[in-house]
Amino acid sequence: MTHAPHAESLPARPPVLARLRELPPVLPVLLVIALLALPLGPGGEGGAGPADAVSALAVLSCGLRLVRERRRPLSRTAVALLGLPVIGLAVAATGASSPGAGLGGLGRYLQIFVLVPAAVLLLVRGRADFRLVAWAFVGLALWQGALGVHQFLTGTGASYQGEEIRAVGTFGAQDVMGMATVVSFGLVCAVGLALGRSSVRQGTVAACCALALLVPLALSFSRGAWIATVVTIVVQLLLAGLRRALKVGAVVAALGVILVGGFGVGSAMLQERVDSITQVTDAPDQSVTDRYTMWAAAVGMWREHPLTGVGLKGFPEHRDAHASLALSAGSDTEGAGTGFVRQPLLSPHNMYLLILAEQGLIGLLALAGGWLALLVCGLRRLVRVRRGGPGLDCALVACGLLVWQLTDFAYADIGGPSTVLTAVCLGLVAWWSLASHGTEEPPGRAVPVREPAGKAAAR
Repeated sequence: MTHAPHAESLPARPPVLARLRELPPVLPVLLVIALLALPLGPGGEGGAGPADAVSALAVLSCGLRLVRERRRPLSRTAVALLGLPVIGLAVAATGASSPGAGLGGLGRYLQIFVLVPAAVLLLVRGRADFRLVAWAFVGLALWQGALGVHQFLTGTGASYQGEEIRAVGTFGAQDVMGMATVVSFGLVCAVGLALGRSSVRQGTVAACCALALLVPLALSFSRGAWIATVVTIVVQLLLAGLRRALKVGAVVAALGVILVGGFGVGSAMLQERVDSITQVTDAPDQSVTDRYTMWAAAVGMWREHPLTGVGLKGFPEHRDAHASLALSAGSDTEGAGTGFVRQPLLSPHNMYLLILAEQGLIGLLALAGGWLALLVCGLRRLVRVRRGGPGLDCALVACGLLVWQLTDFAYADIGGPSTVLTAVCLGLVAWWSLASHGTEEPPGRAVPVREPAGKAAAR
């Protein structure tokens, strides 16, 4: 007679919670990046998107892990640098024109500059996780860049000089800076991974990705992204070594001559766009005029409220009172699947001036001071790694991302679906600058100290 096997002899299935615990902690960060590959719905240029929602889940996941592991989450330096912006934000929120505007602006700033960077810092558990996130940036950039090149070749992009050829990827004509930002981040990560002392395979693949991303970046026609990327790559090359910088610079220059001069890849329009960078006094186009007019308006707001600014989200309300008649009513956008839309100019397109106008000197010193402190800490660790140690590729990626962001903030501010990537970048920078890299252990976890063999044997 056959007996059924005893219940205790059957292998017990692991519960769902146990399976979830086996997933890598950095998975929510990767999901935030992956969701930005999805196309946006019509008119989805503003407000929170799926990636923003997942970033909130990443913060929640990080908090639950800290409670379960019962460890000190951040060092005092990390708490000071990441928590410093809260002071200026709280003061500016109280001075907002309405409670709704104050709370909305406060939540957005905390998400981008405090909560998500802190979560990324804690969820990245080592150099392997850091490289995984960096490669995710490269993959997203290649996807968006491929779509952008297709839009240029088929005339299905955003409108530029009467032709629908501007590469915008899935972000649409209402967020023409979205693809340029994503491609720039991917390019900076690829350059850092290629220049680091890593495997030959990683360096070769990363270098090929970096060269491929130059094309969609050019076809984005984004002058601010061009300037920030050129500055960042030069800084990365110099940090990696002067000899290597000269070699890579020669290769990039030769490639640019071949693509633009030899094959004529948008040479006329690109040349005109490059020339417009320097035409700020002779014959500036309307976009340049609008930008400088809004910069002057932001400075005027700051002069009236030098310490605390006009309050969060107060720039649009006070713009007309400080702007000259040279400011146009808005910018025209169309193409990439959408009709003609006239977008109002609601920000100065300069992050530093936006903070100065809305948060005053208190907010600017808190935010920009924290960014500069992160850069100093990151460069100090990079110098130590160059003397001999693992992680040069991580150092170049982190410092490169921060240099790009600090440079781009002179020509742009936060806004749009791609803004959440800024928070992830700041989290990577914070991990490199503030986390313990002696082992692959998480920041804040105590590392056991090994006793000498003689003492252990004596016991």
